[in-house]
Amino acid sequence: MSSDNMRAKTKRADPFDVPTAATVVLDTLETIIGWSSAAEELFGYPTAEALGRPVGDLLGDAVRRAAFQESGRRYATCPARHRGGRTVPVALVSSPLGHAEGGAAWLLSAVSVARYQQWASDQAMLNGLSEQSPIEITIYDTQARGKWINAAVEKRFGWTLEDWIGRRAADLLPQGAVLSQNGEPAPTLDNVIKRVLDTGKPLIDLRYHSPTRLDPHHDHIWSCSYFRMQDDDGRTLGVCETAVDITDRYVVRQRMALLSRAGGRLGQTLDIARTADDLADLAAPEFADVVQVDLLETVLRGEEPGEWTSRMSARPDLRRMADRGGSLAVAGAAPPHPIEYPPGSPQLLCLTEGHPVARDRDLAVPLLARETVLGLVTFQRLPPRDPFDSEEISLAEELVSRTAVCVDNGRRYAREHAAALMLQRDLLPRHLPEPMAVDVAHRYLPAAGAVGVGGDWYDVIPLSGARVALVIGDVAGHGMRAAATMGRIRTTVAALAALDLAPEELLARLDDLVARPLGEEDDRAMGVTCLYAIYDPVAQHCLMARAGHLPPALVSPEGHAEIIDLPAGPPLGVGGLPFESVGFHLPEGSVLALFTDGLVESRDRDIDVGLRKLCDALSVPGRALEETCDGVVADALPGSAEDDAALLLVRVHALSDAQVASWDLPAEPAEVARCRDLAVHKLADWGHDEVAFVVELVVSELVTNAIRYGGSPIRLRLIRDQDLVCEVSDGGHTSPHLLRAGMDEEGGRGLFLVAQLTERWGTRYTASGKTIWAEVPLSRSA
Repeated sequence: MSSDNMRAKTKRADPFDVPTAATVVLDTLETIIGWSSAAEELFGYPTAEALGRPVGDLLGDAVRRAAFQESGRRYATCPARHRGGRTVPVALVSSPLGHAEGGAAWLLSAVSVARYQQWASDQAMLNGLSEQSPIEITIYDTQARGKWINAAVEKRFGWTLEDWIGRRAADLLPQGAVLSQNGEPAPTLDNVIKRVLDTGKPLIDLRYHSPTRLDPHHDHIWSCSYFRMQDDDGRTLGVCETAVDITDRYVVRQRMALLSRAGGRLGQTLDIARTADDLADLAAPEFADVVQVDLLETVLRGEEPGEWTSRMSARPDLRRMADRGGSLAVAGAAPPHPIEYPPGSPQLLCLTEGHPVARDRDLAVPLLARETVLGLVTFQRLPPRDPFDSEEISLAEELVSRTAVCVDNGRRYAREHAAALMLQRDLLPRHLPEPMAVDVAHRYLPAAGAVGVGGDWYDVIPLSGARVALVIGDVAGHGMRAAATMGRIRTTVAALAALDLAPEELLARLDDLVARPLGEEDDRAMGVTCLYAIYDPVAQHCLMARAGHLPPALVSPEGHAEIIDLPAGPPLGVGGLPFESVGFHLPEGSVLALFTDGLVESRDRDIDVGLRKLCDALSVPGRALEETCDGVVADALPGSAEDDAALLLVRVHALSDAQVASWDLPAEPAEVARCRDLAVHKLADWGHDEVAFVVELVVSELVTNAIRYGGSPIRLRLIRDQDLVCEVSDGGHTSPHLLRAGMDEEGGRGLFLVAQLTERWGTRYTASGKTIWAEVPLSRSA
């Protein structure tokens, strides 16, 4: 045996055992007749020198008296004389032998006092662990069967050592289980013991839960640690388990952890159904086996729930939004399920009185926000779990209170979202005009989720001369403010378009209006973009400018789509930078696609990728515009729109030569009569003699004014569109004014007559002068 093993065995064995203690054998005359090697080591006398001498002479009278004292103590301590002259404190045990005459009569066993005290401490510790320790200690053999338990285990579980020996933990604790940690599957206790036996690595703070034989209706939680036991030769004897009941501490920590998780999970969405689902997932099964969330139907509609307690005779109209562990098992995506509670149930009492109601293992807590009941949450526990105590009821109130705030925010958002959506849909054109020069299709899609309605808009505005203005824009932000700002800007654009302004001039004036605050507070609309285009079907020419908006896509008649290269210009309201118009030819059947950034841009997709997908979706020849709209929305728009999106598709048509007649005129008064004749003959060719009188009068008045006040070059043009358009252009820039002539005045009634006999009239300016136009309806006679 190695010296290390010997020291370990000596340290743990009874110090007075003969093989390890310093032993001295005395005869009846107190003479030393036996002397062990351990005695040589302890006292310093070799055997030859010690044998035959009286023990008192050799070791001192204190040793002799301790060996033969009459006090009856088994152990005695005394100083002994060492061969070197010093004193050695020893603990001594005296045992009588046969007392034969001249033979061995006494056996003295001695150890150093330090060794004896260490052994005594070890014995006290072992006895304390066995009998008095509050820590529960269990020893398992190599087959994971019980081998020994201390008194704490007997007291806690009500077993004896005989009950435990040879049994597995699962036999005595059939409902016990290791708690999973970090979401990993929990092992069985047998697997835990086997792992410690195989690896020799201790396992600390394993959580185990189970009811006990003495307390079968309550779960207890233990913190368990395991280590492998070996003998002096390294052979495995089994596994020691130490366990501490941490039920109260564990429950407190779980409650704190639950509140912490609630802070990170509840309130992350304005979706009422998802909020209810989050609470159910959070509380079940950790806090309760069954969690049910019921909301008043008025809350789901975004309305104020009012005081339900004021109409006690009526039952509340409840909808179940989430059910974990219950009979309905409603998932988050399931439709709300109607719920009715019987009279006298804790749920109805909870709604009526507005405070938690606990009955047996059921707990009903009202969803209260701003002292208004929005619904209730029912928590239920199943045996052997305890009913809810006062602290747990307070915890449930805290969880439900946080949920109620989120539900109320979601309800108010739903109401505002519905109002904003209604406002925007009212502000957007319900039916766009349908000029003969263009075919139109459009889509508006509000953003998904909590983002909702934004400030995207579009418009088609008929202009003079059969021209059409195309507008699309975007107001930054969402909700009522963005929708209202959008309506204000859209109305302004329509008013400015009536002035027949060029695109760059219209955007400049719109920029001034957007930058100007409306009231005392600075409520300027920032981040507004706009694209304005004018299409002339006679010249097949389009002129457009943009203010920070995305350029449109142009689809050729053959079906090839590309983004138009158009100067960007600053967003509206920035000011200080000019806008620039670009003109280009549009072949018959071309399609212009005007859109907002919500259609092509998202957080997980670069805008260039979105533009390519848009062009690919547009490049499908032969499709009707409505089908193209649906295809673009399906292919280009991300699955869950992060921003609202608008799309305006315009297919352009040209007016044929048979629909347009024009004449260049010299600035001579005699030309007025010829112009009347030319107009009347052209109307006859077109089959509209019924309006000849009105057109003859309008042409006469407009040409006369052009010759008298405008000057060269003068041009008369008739356009047969849905109505008949009469245009007279001249080189002057003076705007005509409508006068009301007196009874005795001979002139000043020309434009007044034009205004009375036509549908509408106006003036637009060009680089070379101005054009006065008037529209004569073709649907009724003059």
